[in-house]
Amino acid sequence: MRLDAMGLSDMVANDVEVMNAPTLSEATQQYLQLKGIGKPKTFHQAALRNAGVVLDICGDKVLSEYRTTDAGKVRDILIERGLNVLSVKRTFTTIRAIINLSISEHGLDIRNAFSSIYMPEAISKKRVSIPVNTIREIQQACYEIDDDMRWLMALISDTGMRLAEAAGLHINDIHLDEKIPYVDIRPYPWRRLKTNSSQRQIPLVGASLWAAKRVKVNASSYFAFPRYTDEEKCNANSASNSLNKWIQTNFRDDIVIHGFSHAFRDRLRAVQCPPDMIDQIIGGWTSGKISEGYGEGYSKNDVNKFMLKTK
Repeated sequence: MRLDAMGLSDMVANDVEVMNAPTLSEATQQYLQLKGIGKPKTFHQAALRNAGVVLDICGDKVLSEYRTTDAGKVRDILIERGLNVLSVKRTFTTIRAIINLSISEHGLDIRNAFSSIYMPEAISKKRVSIPVNTIREIQQACYEIDDDMRWLMALISDTGMRLAEAAGLHINDIHLDEKIPYVDIRPYPWRRLKTNSSQRQIPLVGASLWAAKRVKVNASSYFAFPRYTDEEKCNANSASNSLNKWIQTNFRDDIVIHGFSHAFRDRLRAVQCPPDMIDQIIGGWTSGKISEGYGEGYSKNDVNKFMLKTK
């Protein structure tokens, strides 16, 4: 079959285009240069780590040379290594984003081999809400051991804060000389918040108030928890691993540090705290309308009354 000049020209152009396609490592660097501006160090680390998985398993190929069989191989090896399906999906999300950006930036007429690979159904494991009696036992142990790891756990236990929010606090975020003591949760270069609306102020009661006082009295830097935080990052994963090991070894093996947040939500419900106030305390306003204090939400005085009832 004879090709006309126009058709032959298109084929040559497509071949040249594919030949000029970047490798995965080059695409990853471009992705970080364009998408990584202003992003935390963890964003860069995740991109390099996830792209590195493909590089280790399949090699550093030109993007047009990857096949769905390569994607399937990566999926199968990650699952064999013990990663759960949700973690594998997150890895593929990053890889797809890297390749899609490169395809768009270079005007490539190629298919992303990692776009439509089949993934098994993820089995979600329900997180256990820590029973109140266990919380009381843990808090008592925190009082007795009285070190920075236990201050961090106690601070979370009666506020419902996320672990990274507490671990990344500046010492000046803890306000003890107010009529209602409180902690100010706001973003920093070393620890960003989950969402813009996560910025909020939470009254300090019970074990959390005790922990805040211990942190202030023993402050050695402007970080509330210098064991886990410095000018560059907040290592919440390290804190999580250490605290989980302690509570699972000494109390229950089916609970984790994040269970305190779920438990605090349950405790607030038990004292008839309004649902929108609970959302405000645990995660901040979804509308993002935060100003002085609670902005358009409930006052610290209102919130404090319900938090005291959980004691």
